[in-house]
Amino acid sequence: MPTADIPVIRLQGVTKVYSPGENAVHALAGVDLEIRRGELVAIMGASGSGKSTMMNILGCLDTPTAGRYELDGIDITGLTKNALADLRSLKIGFVFQGFNLLARTTALENVELPLLYDRAGRFAPAASPAPEALRRVGLGERMHHVPSQLSGGQQQRVAIARALVTNPSLILADEPTGNLDSHTSLEIMALFQELNAQGITIVLVTHEPDIAAHAHRVIEMRDGHIVRDARVDAPLDAAAELAQLQVAS
Repeated sequence: MPTADIPVIRLQGVTKVYSPGENAVHALAGVDLEIRRGELVAIMGASGSGKSTMMNILGCLDTPTAGRYELDGIDITGLTKNALADLRSLKIGFVFQGFNLLARTTALENVELPLLYDRAGRFAPAASPAPEALRRVGLGERMHHVPSQLSGGQQQRVAIARALVTNPSLILADEPTGNLDSHTSLEIMALFQELNAQGITIVLVTHEPDIAAHAHRVIEMRDGHIVRDARVDAPLDAAAELAQLQVAS
């Protein structure tokens, strides 16, 4: 079993090269990175910087051309597609900009979807963790609503509950506030900060500096390299910002 002193993420010399025709594209160029258990990390960078490739590799959706990636102490090098799928199911929860909810199924059914891929048999059907996951994100009263009956912020909360339902080691969030207004974005960041305070490791990609300012650590990418990796001395408190907005209104 992984112990607390093992990084959730360890990249060593990770390179990713795409070769359309004769023009090789070096999307990642020898990246070294460690993310410890319980961190809240934001990854930033312009289009083409390598951040999307980085997220695909962190999420075991793609594999490095060279280098080593350990997820929660497990070396993914050489794993088959089925083994990578099992590892994703066991270790990672995903949150996307577009929510990626099934339109004709309820919030509860959407959250239960990852359980269908639980080939390890960790979750008994009679004791589904999905209701509790929805309660954790404040949607205990919305379990039987379909996405069209929910606001954008509520739909993203369903997506976060779906990411939580398997009790993963890591949540990867790709532009999780990209489709939300500023107030709702703060609500989602307050939720991420609350979950992180409970010990959940969260890595999010964002192009918005004000969103990244809520993280404990900001990583900036350019041309396949990490060009900045800085601790945030005083991360913004999204819940406090929301409270100030309520007072002002």
